[in-house]
Amino acid sequence: MKDNIKIIATNKKAYFNYFLSDFTEAGIELKGTEIKSLRVNGAVIADSYVVIRNNQAQILNLSIKPYDHGNIFNHEPDRTRKLLLHKHEIASFESKIKTGGFTIVPTKIYFSHGMAKVEIALAKGKKLYDKRETIKKRDIQRELEKGE
Repeated sequence: MKDNIKIIATNKKAYFNYFLSDFTEAGIELKGTEIKSLRVNGAVIADSYVVIRNNQAQILNLSIKPYDHGNIFNHEPDRTRKLLLHKHEIASFESKIKTGGFTIVPTKIYFSHGMAKVEIALAKGKKLYDKRETIKKRDIQRELEKGE
């Protein structure tokens, strides 16, 4: 099943700034030139996040560059896009957000069997000392790999 996955973009910033849990795969509602642009140019998801409005999950600040060979029907790069999730998944995320301190962030965008998917996760912000601990662990790991 994992054989047909092509990763387009990853959100390294999310792994550094948040504690992530409850990873979920969601489809993205895209226009024709957006899917073509994803295949060619990729996307920028570093500052994007997910909100729930009117019982629908929407991704904000996801930047997909306009398609080079697009015409007057080319898409707007930073438009709000709907995420395709089941009602019970949306309700679950919404209840966890309302309990406090959580947000939903995308961690990666990829093609799975020719369909554009986004992996989203429930995120809780890290404190400064947690970030320092992450940097320290990363540096120790690099030193161990260099020594081998």
